[in-house]
Amino acid sequence: MLKIGFPSGSLQEATFKLFDRAGYKINLPSRSYEPEINDPQLTGLMFRAQEIAHYVERGVLDVGITGKDWVEEWDADVEEIGELRYSKATSRPLRWVIAVPEDSPIRTVQDLQGKRIASELVGVTRRFLAGRGVDAEVEFSWGTTEVKAGIPGVCDAIVDGTETGSSLRANRLRIVEVMLESTTRFIANRSAWADEKKREKALNLYTLLLGALDADSKVGLKMNVPKSQLDVIMAILPALHAPTVSNQTDDAWVAVEIIADESLVRDLIPQLKRSGAEGIIEYPLNKVVY
Repeated sequence: MLKIGFPSGSLQEATFKLFDRAGYKINLPSRSYEPEINDPQLTGLMFRAQEIAHYVERGVLDVGITGKDWVEEWDADVEEIGELRYSKATSRPLRWVIAVPEDSPIRTVQDLQGKRIASELVGVTRRFLAGRGVDAEVEFSWGTTEVKAGIPGVCDAIVDGTETGSSLRANRLRIVEVMLESTTRFIANRSAWADEKKREKALNLYTLLLGALDADSKVGLKMNVPKSQLDVIMAILPALHAPTVSNQTDDAWVAVEIIADESLVRDLIPQLKRSGAEGIIEYPLNKVVY
């Protein structure tokens, strides 16, 4: 049995969809924290993403899915199997930044000496400041951190997570420094990783999850091409590797198949049609394993 820690909350639906694309059906009964998985070698528990690294390190979980930020916050001694970006086409790293009101005299990290900072990542923030020789008071923030910097007497600066910075700008905050960039990680307990069978199962699972992610922004294309136009078509085609070309019963034609970025296909198909390709079929992909 390999016990997985699944993130509850905002990442839960995306995680279950990713596992579904990888071939694992997950059902979470109402009011339960133990998901049902269609693999007898897997079992799971639901935790907040903030807690998973801690429970993986302790051995409550063999593997888990959480952010690099929470691994850093717990300073957890775990094996990092790899990164899992939920949508390669759109996802950006989460940046944890030190921010202050626009009119604040604080311009550098050194200006935070003796100041009060509100942060959900207390451990990371304290270590970051200590590494730069800054002694400041860091207090835990229970949420809505971006509004606290503008309230007199609450704090002088905040540490908050942002992808685009739009929420910070909306609250008239200015970034002083990026403290940490975080993406989703697949991690393992050290003892579980040392177990040959558990390590093999974890690596197999990661391969399938990564294959599902790599297929997310790609599609397959099939088409019939006159041999007389093959060189023209080949010059147009992008591909994961060289396109697959197969003979047909009609010696004047070949079948061509490629994998391409979905964003390119809307421009590519009309070009292919104009260049002589016929019977063009676009189809979705579940996994692309490199």
